Amino acid sequence: MQSNDKTMEFMQIAMKYLPEAQQKLQEAGIELTMDNMQPFFTLFTNVMNEAYELGKADAVKE
Repeated sequence: MQSNDKTMEFMQIAMKYLPEAQQKLQEAGIELTMDNMQPFFTLFTNVMNEAYELGKADAVKE
């Protein structure tokens, strides 16, 4: 399982791309608010954790 440090790093990455995501969703007619954003942050964190573990496993193989 991931540490809180990793979760914070993942959230910092998400916040970096948040303005772009908000713009694209607005263009599609979807309003992104803090309330409806939480499930997406959870999903993003799960994706990032899996990608991190995959990269870590690949690094161990080499």
